[in-house]
Amino acid sequence: MNKNQRHYFILEQLQKQERVWVTELASCLEVTPETIRRDLAELEMNEKVSRVHGGAVAFSSGEKEMVYARKLSLHLEEKKQIARIAAGMIQDGDTIGVDVGTTTVHIADMLEDVHSLTIVTNSLSAANRFNLAIEEGRITAEVIMLPGVTNPYQLSVKGMYTVELLRRFNLNKSFLSCGGLTHEAVFDFDIEESLVSEMMMKRSREAVLLTDSSKLNKKSLFEIAPISNLSYIICDQEKPVDWQQNRYEWISVDPSSRKDGNHEGRLPYPS
Repeated sequence: MNKNQRHYFILEQLQKQERVWVTELASCLEVTPETIRRDLAELEMNEKVSRVHGGAVAFSSGEKEMVYARKLSLHLEEKKQIARIAAGMIQDGDTIGVDVGTTTVHIADMLEDVHSLTIVTNSLSAANRFNLAIEEGRITAEVIMLPGVTNPYQLSVKGMYTVELLRRFNLNKSFLSCGGLTHEAVFDFDIEESLVSEMMMKRSREAVLLTDSSKLNKKSLFEIAPISNLSYIICDQEKPVDWQQNRYEWISVDPSSRKDGNHEGRLPYPS
């Protein structure tokens, strides 16, 4: 069978049964398990299946977070402008936390002429971009990569070791992502990554949430924290009119900022 025929066979099997297994598919189709894993990865990218340990189940948009590479391309311009505002909050000498997200990852790209930073992160992608900013001379900084178990689908580390070491830091600011946001709370897809974000928030003087408008009024699987724990929310949309006042400040991105870098809302720190 060629690749398309294998994909058709896998989807056909999922119509007959709840789950398919890598080893059984490999034996039945007379290919290697690595070939089946690549097939399942491609089918997941196309939202045909959701991978689980040892195999796959039928795709369900509400049960599994998209892989990092796919999320990175969604709402890209909005994410970059949100990250630009967040970067303007960072001052010389700050110790900052940056969690795993496809908006927070752009912060490093927006930094210029900022010195003596300490960056604490569980995002492999963010760590790489901050290292590039150091290499290019745009910032002087030290990047501390938190320990833990890797999540190859989100380019992150997570787990008990991640949370325990993070507990020892005192951060000036944390820059956080989310899977959903309501007027009551901040949510994420992964329980272990949500615990890292929660601890990062607790260990920071100020917690800054970066979110595009697609996350508003949506709940994903796990609650990170009440929304009242945030200091700032940066979004590409105005605060929903039916959301009650709270202690955080809402900063909205002006659509014109996609061209000239200006934004709507007060920038709390000099850029």
